Amino acid sequence: MIPRLGGAVKPFIQLGRLAQLVATGAFAATVDFDDAPVGEAPAGWSATKTGTGQPKWTVVSDISAPSQPNALQQSGEAAYPIYLKDDTSLKDGFVEVKFKAVSGKEDQAGGVVWRAKDANNYYVARANALEDNVTIYHTIKGQRVSFKNANTQVIRGAWHTLRVDFSENHFTVTFDGKRLIEAADDSLPDAGKVGVWTKADSVTLFDDFKYGSK
Repeated sequence: MIPRLGGAVKPFIQLGRLAQLVATGAFAATVDFDDAPVGEAPAGWSATKTGTGQPKWTVVSDISAPSQPNALQQSGEAAYPIYLKDDTSLKDGFVEVKFKAVSGKEDQAGGVVWRAKDANNYYVARANALEDNVTIYHTIKGQRVSFKNANTQVIRGAWHTLRVDFSENHFTVTFDGKRLIEAADDSLPDAGKVGVWTKADSVTLFDDFKYGSK
């Protein structure tokens, strides 16, 4: 079981595999936002956006959060709000988050970002409660292009788990434990930051942000 270890980045490596992981240089970490002050942006992250608008990222109290009591909320409006973990640089690994789409007239989306160079160059996989699908994109020089998607039920007001495993040019997208997408793309081969993502007027909650190398 992965321990709940507060709002800072914490290791959750199983002791039985510690020697192997040290030898290979692999690691894993989680952020649950529970030690971060409510009403403020958590430390160690950078808010940005692709396109125009004004994102708003804050820690909120939510009794439904998978790891109570706090979650991260995006409640502003922008073309594509992005929240990047500052101290990350991953080429091959995984990124995972639990999210809940709360509201939005134009969009109700939650996503994970990887290999992000900046606000205009990154990969993103997102789930959309208005469209009931999961889609993987690359964003290059601010232009977002989808290269594979899958239809699946995404329930507004419910917590879902979205994960991407990435190695070289191969990506596996898993939604609520079900493998939905296998895709390949060569647009962004280098290491970059990981983070979370929304779109337009989506009000979305995030919790249990996990990432690691392989």
